[in-house]
Amino acid sequence: MFQVYTEKDHSNLTKTMIDEFADLDEALECAKKAIEGKPNLRYIVEETTGRFNSYGELIATVVEESD
Repeated sequence: MFQVYTEKDHSNLTKTMIDEFADLDEALECAKKAIEGKPNLRYIVEETTGRFNSYGELIATVVEESD
């Protein structure tokens, strides 16, 4: 599963989940559209495995992010 987030000014406090996708191409397309025309936003696409760490947090790996 791929999760798409936007983030303002590289701050985790502004990280907002946009949507989840099973297909990476769809996730990337959504991510690029989400920040289009918004120079202060960036996107992050993470892949989740469905596994959790010892704190109960979902383990995710960053697949792609914009600058």
